Amino acid sequence: MHYLDLLVIGFYLTGVVYIGSRFSRNQTGIHDYFLTGQRVPWWALLGSIVATETSTITLISIPGYAFGSNLTFLQLALGYIVGRTLVALFLIPLFFRGTLLTAYQLLTKKFGSVVGRTTAGLFLLTRSVSDGLRLFATGLVLALMLSSMPEINALPSLFLSGNDNITELLILSIFLISVATLSYTLIGGMQAVIWTDVIQLMVYLAGAFIAGTVLLGQIPGGWGEIIDRAAASGKLELFDFSLDWSKNYTFWSSLIGGIFIAASTHGTDQLFVQRYLCARSQSDARRALIASGVIILLQFGFLLILGIMLWVYYTNYEPTFLARLATEGQIQTDRVFPHFIATHLPIGLRGLLIAAIVAAGMSTLSSSLNSSAASTVGDFYLPFTNEHRSPQHHLRVSKWITVGWALVQFLVALTAIGLSRSVVDEALGIQSLTGGLLLGVFALSSLRTKVPSRALILGLAVGAATLFFTRILTDISWQWYALIGCLTTSTAALSVTSILSAFGSSRRLT
Repeated sequence: MHYLDLLVIGFYLTGVVYIGSRFSRNQTGIHDYFLTGQRVPWWALLGSIVATETSTITLISIPGYAFGSNLTFLQLALGYIVGRTLVALFLIPLFFRGTLLTAYQLLTKKFGSVVGRTTAGLFLLTRSVSDGLRLFATGLVLALMLSSMPEINALPSLFLSGNDNITELLILSIFLISVATLSYTLIGGMQAVIWTDVIQLMVYLAGAFIAGTVLLGQIPGGWGEIIDRAAASGKLELFDFSLDWSKNYTFWSSLIGGIFIAASTHGTDQLFVQRYLCARSQSDARRALIASGVIILLQFGFLLILGIMLWVYYTNYEPTFLARLATEGQIQTDRVFPHFIATHLPIGLRGLLIAAIVAAGMSTLSSSLNSSAASTVGDFYLPFTNEHRSPQHHLRVSKWITVGWALVQFLVALTAIGLSRSVVDEALGIQSLTGGLLLGVFALSSLRTKVPSRALILGLAVGAATLFFTRILTDISWQWYALIGCLTTSTAALSVTSILSAFGSSRRLT
C-alpha cells in the first residue's frame, strides 16, 4: 500500500460519517430515529437491502468459491428470489397491520410477551455474535493491507508484548471501523444507515468493476481465453442436480433450502423487517424486496465471473502464487481477491478497492447496530417502562443502547482474534440455525389457529434440539437447516396445541 491509498480510505470513512451526520435533523422521537418517519423511497430501500446482506465476507468468498469450484453458487440466488417473493406476499402485509417498531412486536400481539421477548432475544444473540465476527473479518482485510506497507510494518509494538504488528494493526482496524460505523449510525439513525447503504453499494460495486477491468487487461486472450479455459476445466458448470443431502450448492438444496433461508432472514430478521417499516407504503416495501432478489442474482453472477477470471490469471500467468497460498495442500481461496488488490492495482485505485471492501462490512454493521437497538427498545425497554416517558427520553435511551451494542460487536471481534479460522466459520453459520426457528413461529402467526405461548416455546425447544443433533450427528448440508428448523418448530408447536386442546376437552367432559 501507499500513503495515497490510506488517504483514499481515510477520506471515505470521514465522508461517510459526515453524510450520516446530515440526517440528524428532525429527530423528535424513536419513530424518526428507527423508522425514518416512513419517508424513504422504495429504490433507496432496495439499495439498502442489497448492501446490508453484502458483507466483506461476500465480496471475498464468492470470487473465492468460483476460483476453487464453479458457478453452482448462483443456484442459491434462485431460491432467494422465490423466498423473497413469498415474504412479500404473505409476511409483509402482517407487518403493516397497526403500528410496529420491531418484527417481534407482531408476535407479542399474537402470542404474548413471552414469545415476543424469546424471539427478540434469539435475534439479538444471533446478531451480536455473527456481526461481531463480520467486524473481525472486515478489520482483518484492512489490517492485512496495512501490513503490506513497509513503513507501517516496521513500527515497533505499541501495547503488545513482542513485535506482533499484524495483531496490533488488526485491533486498530477493528477500532477504526467500529468508531466510524457507530458515529454515523448514532447521529443519523436509520435514515443515515439507509442512505449511506446506498452510497456504499455504489462504492463496492464500482470497486469490484474496476478490479474486474484491471484483471481482464492482465489476461492476453481477453474474454475468449477466459471462456475457453474455464469451459475446458468445468468451471462454467451452473446446475448440479445430484440428490446428495450432505452436498452444498446442489440445485435442490439451493432452490428449496434457499427459499427457506431467504424467508427466514428477510421475513423474520429485524435487520430487514425494519426497512419494510421505513417504506412509504406496503407496496413500496414489496417492490424493494422482490427487486433486491434480482440485484443479488446479478451481483452473485458478477462476483463468480470475477473469481473465474482470477483462476484463469493465476493458474496460467502467476502459478507460483498458488503454491504460496496453499496450506497443507489446500488453497485458501478467500485470500486470492485481496492478494490481487494488494499487488496488481495502481496506487489510489487500491485504496478505493479497500474502501469498497470496508464499505460492504460497514453497511451490514450499521444496520445491525440500529436494528439491535430498535429491538432492545421496542421489545424490552418500552414494555418494562410502560412507555411513560417523553419522546426525548426514549430517543436518548435509544442512542445509548446503540453505543452498547457497538461495544458488544467490538468485544466479539476482539475475541475472534484468538479463534481459529474454522471456529469463526462455524460461528458465522449461527443464523442458519436460528433463522428457521423464527420462521416457524412467524408462519404460525399467519394462521387462524390459536397456538398458546407454552406450545410455541416447546416448539422452539424441539426445533433447536433437532438442529443441534442434526448438526453434530449428521453431515446434512447447512442449506437445509432453515427448512428443518421451520418444520420441526411449527409441527411441534401445533402438536402440543392439539394435545393441550384434547386434554382440556377431556377435563371439561369429566
